[in-house]
Amino acid sequence: MTQPDPKTELIRTAFATEQAVYGVILVSGMIVVSGTAESTSWTVFWTVLVTVVVFWLAHVYAGTVAHHGLDHGRVLGIRESFRQALAQSWGLLASALIPCTILLLGATKAVPDPVAIWAALWTGVVVLGVLGYAAFLRRGASWPMRIVGAVSTAGFGMVMIALKSIIH
Repeated sequence: MTQPDPKTELIRTAFATEQAVYGVILVSGMIVVSGTAESTSWTVFWTVLVTVVVFWLAHVYAGTVAHHGLDHGRVLGIRESFRQALAQSWGLLASALIPCTILLLGATKAVPDPVAIWAALWTGVVVLGVLGYAAFLRRGASWPMRIVGAVSTAGFGMVMIALKSIIH
């Protein structure tokens, strides 16, 4: 049996995860809620960053508590439980990297605030599509099913776009 490529394995285990999908949707929701017409990219950036870090810490804590003790028929110590929770939660934290980078472009006035906010939101749609495609590819789905997976996953981001259009 061949060893998996370390880069591919990192992407699969840290980024192409349910936590990453959840994180992108969380980030998109925070952009929708905090990205009013009067908001600056700087304000939205900090709202998103603080919220994601708090959710990530809560996710690691909850995973540690949930798996500490008896887990799948074996006893896990607190350190092993923490390491396991930490390893499984990186996608949630990483999901904020691209949108926050785009929001920083607005915060530094490299692009206007509304452009940065909308670009960060649309980036969530693209990232969700890529994650959906990757998930179906990993399971050996045919290319039409991969497209269905990408579009259906990206649909969550499109719901956020529609929500922003309605709310603001």
